[in-house]
Amino acid sequence: MKVALALGSGGARGWAHIGVLQVLHERGHEVSAIAGTSVGALIGGLQAAGALDAFTEWITALNQRELLMLLDPAIGMPGVVRAQRVLDKISDMLDGARIEELPIPYVAVATDLVAQREVWFEHGPVAAAIRASIAIPTAITPVKLHGRVLVDGGLMNPVPMDAVTAWSADFTLAVDLNAPGARGTGGQPVAESSDESESAAASWLGGLRRSAVHAAEVAAAQLSPLTHLGRREDDGASASDLGFEDLPRDLKTLDVLTMSLNASQALVTRFRTAANPPDVWVHVPVDSCGTLDFLRATEMIALGRERALEALDRAGY
Repeated sequence: MKVALALGSGGARGWAHIGVLQVLHERGHEVSAIAGTSVGALIGGLQAAGALDAFTEWITALNQRELLMLLDPAIGMPGVVRAQRVLDKISDMLDGARIEELPIPYVAVATDLVAQREVWFEHGPVAAAIRASIAIPTAITPVKLHGRVLVDGGLMNPVPMDAVTAWSADFTLAVDLNAPGARGTGGQPVAESSDESESAAASWLGGLRRSAVHAAEVAAAQLSPLTHLGRREDDGASASDLGFEDLPRDLKTLDVLTMSLNASQALVTRFRTAANPPDVWVHVPVDSCGTLDFLRATEMIALGRERALEALDRAGY
């Protein structure tokens, strides 16, 4: 049967898309069209261009050292990394593929920050569409194309079902990477790998996150005297008087941003897919993997397979 796919945003959880595609292939279904946002645009573009197997082999073998070499700090730019090294690797695999020349219809969704609207890439280089769509705010620098400042499409359309409905298919399938957490954690990852290389990489990423917010902290310190203007010593109640509890000690600034984006995208997904629900929903819990835990490919591919099998069996496909 022919299936049209909407592959959602969610950072490293998006490796689950690969498992979903594997199951569809094993069951004899033909992918007839793909719309993707952020990591969904990445996996979808690679699938449409016939390069997904090579990419899967690469990311499942990726180690700590190779990951560190890929993360190019964006000093003085609006983001933590530029992702140019990653894009170069992906571009090599895509070998100059253009959207209008792909064997199946493909759309990548990005967000125009200035116009505050979503942008659909329906022609041009696949690599350019992917780069615009994966620009997670504050983590990966935005790109400017045709006068537009573009970032992650998940801000506006986390699971682009509306792009799928125009295509001919026997059924539609959507993958949501921000589904409610298995333990009600609201986005805090609960399944962490014990592998030493992954732990080391996670530690390095933590340092990179802290460096990303350093400038903001410096600016806040410089502005702090202004916050005391006109304030009396007895203004307001203390946190303890109001009954607030201590925040988790390991909660970082970028963690708060990521969790906020996840919550926002989950709400947007519910509203935007209400009018055009897919025939098959594959839900990947938001707490199954951190947004930036890119070394957990094997685990997330397995989870994608598991969730796809459950969803297809439930829907009778």
